[in-house]
Amino acid sequence: MPGAISTGETGDVACDHYHRWREDVALIRSLGLNAYRCSISWPRVIPNGSGAVNERGLDFYERLVDALLERGVRPFVTLYHWDLPEALQRRGGWANPDAPKWFGEYASVIASRLGDRVEDWMTLNEPEVVAFAGHASGVHAPGIKDWPTALRVSHHLLLAHREAARALRAAHATNVGIALNMGPAHPASASEADRAAAKRADGYLNRWFLDPLFGRGYPEDMLDWYGDLFPHRLAAYDGDLDFVGVNYYTRRVVRAAETGALKLESVQPEGSAYTAMPWEIYPDAFREQLLRVWRDYSPRAMYVTENGAAFDDAVEADGRVVDERRIAFLQDHFAAAADALEAGAPLRGYFVWTLYDNFEWAHGTSKRFGLTYLDYPTQRRIVKASGEWYRSLANAARSVRA
Repeated sequence: MPGAISTGETGDVACDHYHRWREDVALIRSLGLNAYRCSISWPRVIPNGSGAVNERGLDFYERLVDALLERGVRPFVTLYHWDLPEALQRRGGWANPDAPKWFGEYASVIASRLGDRVEDWMTLNEPEVVAFAGHASGVHAPGIKDWPTALRVSHHLLLAHREAARALRAAHATNVGIALNMGPAHPASASEADRAAAKRADGYLNRWFLDPLFGRGYPEDMLDWYGDLFPHRLAAYDGDLDFVGVNYYTRRVVRAAETGALKLESVQPEGSAYTAMPWEIYPDAFREQLLRVWRDYSPRAMYVTENGAAFDDAVEADGRVVDERRIAFLQDHFAAAADALEAGAPLRGYFVWTLYDNFEWAHGTSKRFGLTYLDYPTQRRIVKASGEWYRSLANAARSVRA
């Protein structure tokens, strides 16, 4: 859609992983990584969303999983990372009450093909983004701007998680979770209005999904706030999680506002450092969020399923990509995670976002998060200085374990 992607790109060819997966698996292994988080494309496997299966699509994922396992790399598979089959969107997409059933059927197809080899699963990636960035602000597909629809979508996504978890359990999956984008919400001032706005921001971003997934239903303060916009409830609902995945990039600093469904707005604190997104670099909030999830919800296990930073990387004259700011970012965030682990949080793994630069949705290819630089015209992969540093870290960790 014109204007939906800031760079005007279509994303038809991004990292071209479909054709270059052998090269990419070799790169993963060369970096010393022992796990790789990958996502299944629903349209590739079931082009119409339900019904006929595309065997070539399933064959691709079988080859990828087998190649990872042959090299001692543990695949963590995400069933949904925002690419809904267009045929289903024409039927209302996630706003359709049948969407959870469609997703459960899709999960059954994937589990029946890969369940004998894949142990680690995530049903959904960042349902908050799917629901609200896609259906309230409209900055992501399908570009709808309607809060009642967004809230209904959030409800259907939770039901879809349950359907997928059941399908995975039926295929004897042993490690089922979900990846949620999270972050503390801090008030911009000590005023009562700003503190209340921060509580709403936390309810919207964190508790709206965490509370139901841990059997508590929707948070009452947010139900009161949404009122007639959201008539749904979750009776006897539990996410049946073996782990919760934490996607963390930054905190939210908010103040009260007169407009908007939540009557708040985000502010950028002065004096802070920012990434290219631009998101504030604030590792203390990462530690805070990990400890808060552990202490408030007592998950069986936790994984950092995304953490990283976009910077304006460039290839230098000698062919290298020197991204010292990313190295510093990761060092500080690893230290924060280590503090949470030492305090008792059941943190079992840490995935950096991301292996290489990729198509970042509304930003196109303009935001580079990768440990590996991707030259899009040639598809050449160039390991950045951060990738070399990460390789050294992985090798050192392996030596300690040995």
